[in-house]
Amino acid sequence: MDRVSSLPDELLSHILSFLTTKEAALTSILAKKWRNLLASVPNLDIDDSVFLYPGEGKGESDEMKQSFMDFVDRILALQGDSPLKKLSLKCLNGVDSDRVDGWMRSVLARGVSDLDLTVILDMDEEDNYQLSPKCFECSTLVNLRLVCGIDVRWVAGRVCLPLLKTLTLDSVRVCSGEFEALLHALPALEELDLVDLSWQDTDVTVSSASLKTLTIKLSDVSSSLSFDTPRLVYFEYSGYVASDYPVVNMESLLDARINFFLSEDQIKQVREPDDDDDWFDEEDALGYSNVWKLFHGVQHVPHLDLFPDTLEVLSLCCESMPVFNNLKSLYIKSSKERGWQAMPVLLRNCPHLKTIIFEGLVHHETDKCGDACDCVSREDKGSSLATCPVKKLEIHGFRGTMKEMHMIKHFLDYFPCLEEMKIYVEEKDPTQLGNHEVSKLVLEMFELYNKLSTCNIHLLVNDYLHKN
Repeated sequence: MDRVSSLPDELLSHILSFLTTKEAALTSILAKKWRNLLASVPNLDIDDSVFLYPGEGKGESDEMKQSFMDFVDRILALQGDSPLKKLSLKCLNGVDSDRVDGWMRSVLARGVSDLDLTVILDMDEEDNYQLSPKCFECSTLVNLRLVCGIDVRWVAGRVCLPLLKTLTLDSVRVCSGEFEALLHALPALEELDLVDLSWQDTDVTVSSASLKTLTIKLSDVSSSLSFDTPRLVYFEYSGYVASDYPVVNMESLLDARINFFLSEDQIKQVREPDDDDDWFDEEDALGYSNVWKLFHGVQHVPHLDLFPDTLEVLSLCCESMPVFNNLKSLYIKSSKERGWQAMPVLLRNCPHLKTIIFEGLVHHETDKCGDACDCVSREDKGSSLATCPVKKLEIHGFRGTMKEMHMIKHFLDYFPCLEEMKIYVEEKDPTQLGNHEVSKLVLEMFELYNKLSTCNIHLLVNDYLHKN
């Protein structure tokens, strides 16, 4: 007997739980001992693309689809009423809704705590699978993930999930009123992921007294977006700007990441507003005028991440930008296509900032770039930096260009409290540092900078620390 087969059945079942269910089922041909191990596997990972091999066209066969559904029936029948911890079910090639309902009744009756569903129905059925109410009447569910092709608009009023801590809704249909009712019926909810949802209406409110982590990704513009989440500690927002943010209650927030998406036409309008531009959407303009409400709601956060398009939008509300009294760490991602017009006001409104992390220094130059950079010569050069108490700078993606070197010198000259600067060389793409002469010149310039500054400069190249 081989060493693996000599292991206890409980341990073998645990090992099988790390395989897809199809792979685990195939182990039954190894020896007699393996034939019934699948009956006690606590985790099932069932994926019709693995079973049907759609890349070879077999997934389009009705016979193969029927074979897949029969396979799932056999697996669940084999396991009987044995305890089940996790089910991941992905049906992307069309499946019968009655079969799915039966599978859900089976696994929920067995005390499943982790449920991950992706369901697309056959073409002759409704467009979306209406999730069985039983999925929202389970006393054991802790984690629930619903992806693609699932309709949850009609479940409000039927929810009883007292232990649910994590909920992910990805590309599913929802109605804002019923969505609010759903959240209020989840007393233990701590983590919520909302990804590309199809809203039946456009006024959306995320309200939860227990929620601690919220990730929201918007592929459509909402008329209004509110957040009543007093215990939230982590907030990640990516997508389009909503037209309004009536309520933003995040008084416990510790970490926020805000990444707006703008088209090139929208960028043009942000930089040079023109009332005669008919193509500019009125909702977009309204959203830009109200985006300050979102930032006032997160103004007490200690750590904030901002992305290129977000800085462009912030340039429109500099006069109403809040003071970030608690902000200690600021992350800025730059792009050569996006400007820094909001940077001077932002830095002046961070009176207790200690660390700035730059992902790239190169940005789009405009006459409104401000004094935070060295792009445009001006009389008040460096004034916003001079009032900023930052002590540590990290610069990632350094490529060894003279423009970057001038920016670094600008920071050294005008940040009065700067004690340490770490510069990380770009690793993914070729840089000018590959040229021996350029590399030598850069190192010489860093040596000069050190002589002129009290700041300790560290250059990190291929995990090697070069201290000048």
